[in-house]
Amino acid sequence: MSIAARFIQFFFLALCFVFGMNTGAYASDYPDRSVRLVVPYPPGASTDLAARLIAEHVSKSLGQAVVVENRPGASGSIGTQYVARQPADGYVFMLGTDPTHGTNTYLIPDQNFDPIEDFSPLGLLALNPILLTLNSEVPADTIEEYLELVKADKLSGAYGSSGLGSPHHLAGELLKEYSDAPLIHVPYRGGGPSVNDLLNNQIPAAFASVITVLPHIQSGKLKAIGVTDADRYLDLPDVPAIGEVFEGFDVPSWLAFFAPKGLPGEVEQTLVGAVQAAINDAEIKEKLIASGLVVPEDTSPQALAELQREDLEIKKQIILDSGIAAE
Repeated sequence: MSIAARFIQFFFLALCFVFGMNTGAYASDYPDRSVRLVVPYPPGASTDLAARLIAEHVSKSLGQAVVVENRPGASGSIGTQYVARQPADGYVFMLGTDPTHGTNTYLIPDQNFDPIEDFSPLGLLALNPILLTLNSEVPADTIEEYLELVKADKLSGAYGSSGLGSPHHLAGELLKEYSDAPLIHVPYRGGGPSVNDLLNNQIPAAFASVITVLPHIQSGKLKAIGVTDADRYLDLPDVPAIGEVFEGFDVPSWLAFFAPKGLPGEVEQTLVGAVQAAINDAEIKEKLIASGLVVPEDTSPQALAELQREDLEIKKQIILDSGIAAE
């Protein structure tokens, strides 16, 4: 080998060594600046409050500020697409929900991202139970009594939800399919307005998250007659799961953390560790549970990935069977 060839070979190896060292240093130095936590919903929403609770704990674990950044719009799709297009370097992650990483796929055309292929799951934060809730003046105390009134045209079949394609809407569509009752969807811009009209008896029923209606149920202004999850809600043990009346009925709703796909191994390990430590912190768990959320036993990225895939199939089938139009 000529001297020139040897020099080129040595130079090439030296470059590989230097860049390899730099890559390792980059990973081991993570994070060396602030990290952004994107919430694809407005400030003050329940998702936003949950994200800020977690951000404080993750910040302590990482030793850097975690800045919550709200990017609402298109049922969470705008903020989700933004995160999908960010560098996979661990400096941006997001709080996702079953709509942002599931339902929206079938309802919002041209999202330009795949909720599974473009994201790395970091951890499952909580399950968000949904209740079929009635105004206290409705003369029904069970799902069967409620549906009987609607079928007999003694009660309007109108039910409120937090919006088109929301899990609350899908729960109503699935109940309509199972029961053959003439239920009519009334979409609102969020759960708050829906519950307000329910309290004022403008609509007789609504599917609403526990976090939104629990205080009104406890005060007696509203009554819950069914849970859309497969299991009962522990704080309302006398309220049956709708699946106890209609076998197979299950419309889960959840909150979880995701990062852009392709995080370097050491960075992913660090970020997952910080998120898991926050989710499983006893004080945070207590606050989440007090707000009406359910903290699952398994919060791992693997558990989240499995839940997401199963939920995608559930929601896809409901949308196809009900003929809900895309936006």
